[in-house]
Amino acid sequence: MADSAEMERRYSRIRAALAESGLDAAIVAGNEYTGFEGAVTYLSGFVVVHRYAYVVIPREGEPAIVFPSEARYVGEHETASIEEQVFADRPGDWLRDRIESSGWERVGVYGLDYVMAVRDYQQLAGCSAELTSWDVEFDLARAVKSPAEIESVRDSVRINAEGFWTFLEAYEVGKTEADILAPCEKLFVEEGCGRLTMDMVLVGENGSATPEFRIASSKRRIAPGDLCLPSLEVAGPGGHWAEVSRAVVAGGKPSAHALSMEEAYGEYYEIAKKDLKHGATAHDVHRAIAKGFAERGAKLGHVTGHSIGMTMIEYPKIGEGLETVLEEGMVFSIHPHAISPDGSECLYMQDTWLVTRDGGEPLADVPLRIFDASESRP
Repeated sequence: MADSAEMERRYSRIRAALAESGLDAAIVAGNEYTGFEGAVTYLSGFVVVHRYAYVVIPREGEPAIVFPSEARYVGEHETASIEEQVFADRPGDWLRDRIESSGWERVGVYGLDYVMAVRDYQQLAGCSAELTSWDVEFDLARAVKSPAEIESVRDSVRINAEGFWTFLEAYEVGKTEADILAPCEKLFVEEGCGRLTMDMVLVGENGSATPEFRIASSKRRIAPGDLCLPSLEVAGPGGHWAEVSRAVVAGGKPSAHALSMEEAYGEYYEIAKKDLKHGATAHDVHRAIAKGFAERGAKLGHVTGHSIGMTMIEYPKIGEGLETVLEEGMVFSIHPHAISPDGSECLYMQDTWLVTRDGGEPLADVPLRIFDASESRP
């Protein structure tokens, strides 16, 4: 759990953002959907094991954390750094009462569109205050990571990269996708990730992968020349997510599209080292990274990248028309989803980057290329 100085730093940034937005308070929602519990953890230290929770942080005054009463024993509540802990039969009722008794007129809600429970929104919708979606503003307030957070990110990247080497060691033609992925999940549990893992695969035949992510099959066996890419995404004990992935083709050769996109990945990697820097805009970085893929005829089917922290996907995103100015200390997952012109195959390799004054620092030490399963761990 973060120490008191780190928590106070976070509260200060959120309160400054509230003032800038002209809001009296924020309600921050988190639930057990993997990757979406982190906003609550960020402000309290509490990990949502089951159901959901809210943190209420006023512009002036002390925060509170609110749980549905049926969730009393599905999380380690003593880990929460917030003194006022509320168990409510209907949290929306409690939140409405707190808003009205405090005289708040404008309240920002993180998770209003995707995370907040419907029953709580129904209770809040009739309150006297104006409610506004506050996802972007909240994420921008926490996008610049402290030194302690960056150390947590580095630890998550270490675990994630170790997961890839574990995958590569287990990789063998004839095994099922699940057989190969299972040792990675075992490692992640042993390293203290708990339930904060999201492991999927991109797979396909003849040295290519289809664009759709899927759950690793316990029936489909890897054939010679299949391309299999484990999308390994984990948060280590510090709670910060990381994403590191590489493709593997054994017993055959990558397709022409995969080889062409591998070249584009190599180009992007060097570009990011120069351009993912303090003062650059998200749009300009996207354009620079996407250039090599577009020149080779690829369509980018997913955002080029996004801020990543205690929530898996945060703002700002790296994409077309996004003019957010990057700052030193931001952390991004970069993963151009390079799809062939006919939409039949793709390459999608992920890395976690730190923005510095002079350029991007890749935090993993795994070579950015397509592997053939003969390689040894460094």
